[in-house]
Parts: sequence; structure tokens; C-alpha cells
Amino acid sequence: MKIVTYLRVSTARQGSSGLGLEAQRSAIEAYATARSASIVKEFVEVESGKQASNRPELVAALHLAKVTGSLLVIAKMDRLSRNAAFLLTLRESGVKFIAADMPDANELTVGIMALVAQQEREAISARTTEALKAAKARGTKLGNPNGAAALQRAGKGNADAVSIIKAKADAYAADLRPIILDITKAGIVSLGGIAKELNARQIKTARDGEWHKATVANLLARLQD
Repeated sequence: MKIVTYLRVSTARQGSSGLGLEAQRSAIEAYATARSASIVKEFVEVESGKQASNRPELVAALHLAKVTGSLLVIAKMDRLSRNAAFLLTLRESGVKFIAADMPDANELTVGIMALVAQQEREAISARTTEALKAAKARGTKLGNPNGAAALQRAGKGNADAVSIIKAKADAYAADLRPIILDITKAGIVSLGGIAKELNARQIKTARDGEWHKATVANLLARLQD
């Protein structure tokens, strides 16, 4: 198992002195040892927990965890944020994460927050349904007057499925853009060299495979489009 670690302290003084960081690092290392996990990289953030929207190191940690298929590990849940909306956004990012001190509790906590959000969505849906019923009662015509013909003109079906696949591939290529730039800035520009470096960084292809010249060529072509 591969993990990306994220540590946070609230003040620059704590960050420079190491106060708080060593305890977090010890908890994460104990978690990694117990599960024979390898640490891909450690990220350290020094700022206030209230500023959940300004966390460049967390953004970088999430990105690396996503492209390497790693688990994001923190020492305690409050090292991320106490802001429910932020945690829900983190959940939707698709990156799996746990708190080393209570590896089961964080999923439950975020799940409860997601249920609250789901309840609100259902309430909005119910209000929308009631509004549509009221509009229909007033004689307002609802729905698409062209029916199935409109869907056919929109190119639904196989073409739509292909578009979804292409969009996912383009999104994954965009995730890898900064990594490719970092590699090429280091002077590695050949397809084979880039493939070797991506594999060395434990970054998988969109299909969770190893990189080769052909897959690198396809990636670069997507980035140039």
C-alpha cells in the first residue's frame, strides 16, 4: 500500500520548531509500519485551520495521492478541517483518506456530513417537484415538446458515452500536466525517459498500468490539444 502523508500546524513558530509535527509524524509512521505501507511523500502545511480554502500543500498532497493511487494519511481529523463543506469537497475529490489515530471514525464522520448534504438535496428536489405541480395546475406546459426527437438530435447514445470517456481521459491528462512539466524541466524529454520517470514516481496510467513510449505519446498529444 502507498500513502501520501499530510501534517499541519497552526503557526509558523510551531512549524519552524517542529512542535506538534513530530507527534503527527510518529502517529502516521506507526500506522504505515503496522500496515507495511510505503510513504510516497510527506507534505507539511503551516497555517490556521480556519483557513480551509487556502492550503497549497494539501492541494499538492491530494493531487499526488490521486495520480499515484495512494491513500492520504493524516494524524488527526482536525488536522484537515472542522469545516463540513470542505470535508465534503474532499470526499468528492475521489481521494481516499484516513486519520491515523482513528482510521474508522473519519469515514463515518464524512459519511454523516454527506447524509446531511443529501437530505438538503432531497429537500430541494421536493420543493422543485411541488413547484412543477403548481405550474402544471396553472396550465403551464412542462417537458420537452419534441420528445425523443430532441434526444436523437442531441446525439445521445454511443456518441455520448464516447464523449464521457474522452472527458475522463482529458481530465486525467490535465492532472498529470504539472508533473510532466516538472520532468521536462529536469531535462528529460524523450518518450522513454518520461515513461521511466513516471514509473519511478509510482504514477499509473489512466488504466492503472505502467508507462511506455506509446502511452506517453498519447498523453502528450492530449496535453497539446
